[in-house]
Amino acid sequence: MKLAQFRTRTSDSPRLGLLRNDVIVDVTDIAPTTLDVIRGGSSVLKRLGDVTAKTAYALDAVEYLPAVNPAKILAIGLNYLDHAKEQGTELPKEPMLFAKFPTSLNAHNRNIVLPITSQKVDYEAELAVVIGRRAKRVKVEEALDYVFGYAPLNDVSARDLQFSDKQFVRGKSQDTFCPVGPFVTTADEVGDPHTLKIECRVNGTTLQSSNTNQLIFNVPHLISFLSQGITLEPGDVIATGTPSGVGVFRNPPIFLKPGDVVEVEIEKLGVLQNPVVADEAEK
Repeated sequence: MKLAQFRTRTSDSPRLGLLRNDVIVDVTDIAPTTLDVIRGGSSVLKRLGDVTAKTAYALDAVEYLPAVNPAKILAIGLNYLDHAKEQGTELPKEPMLFAKFPTSLNAHNRNIVLPITSQKVDYEAELAVVIGRRAKRVKVEEALDYVFGYAPLNDVSARDLQFSDKQFVRGKSQDTFCPVGPFVTTADEVGDPHTLKIECRVNGTTLQSSNTNQLIFNVPHLISFLSQGITLEPGDVIATGTPSGVGVFRNPPIFLKPGDVVEVEIEKLGVLQNPVVADEAEK
């Protein structure tokens, strides 16, 4: 099951949709948000699965909102074998955690805005894990039971801010720097999250191409590790890291510029697309 949060072109009211037969079926009367579905559990999922006649919209006829609205976005650095190799860095002994603020959330087809404070904005294709129930001190072997679903995420990064600050939060949490969507795909539809092809394209050119089997710390490990001291709540997002091919480590480096279009595609989850604009274009 694939869920999208959206607005129609005739109403500003947020809606919840279910992807079915290449259209978005409006299921707002059953659950108004993705978080309501998560909190509602199996009974709400069953009602969604039984939906028949409903208002439906073409995929290009809606304004997408972030696919989920998490209280926390927990991101993992240096978590792909090929990404560590391209940096010439030793593998981390435990996950490298940082946060992206919820104010950085962005949606499919919405602009990534290049801030006036940075000249080196980079792309990062990532698998997002959406937590399905409260998780505290979870065992590795039980961790996937706490996953509601998965989504494509772009961990947009201002590299000059990141490196000058010598920590990640400001460079990763600029407004619009966390596109996620267009859909959250429920875990039952994905199966093993460690066999998924993951790509990033800029203007149609593939710059990242890997597989989630390259993860250094897999999804159960991350959930268990994080939950030992941080309570994970329904709807929280774990951004699991990016593979090789990011712009900052290319020769010459490639950074995003106004007019670019960035796509993050993950097998079984779909394509997240965002145009890039200068900050002035948003005024």
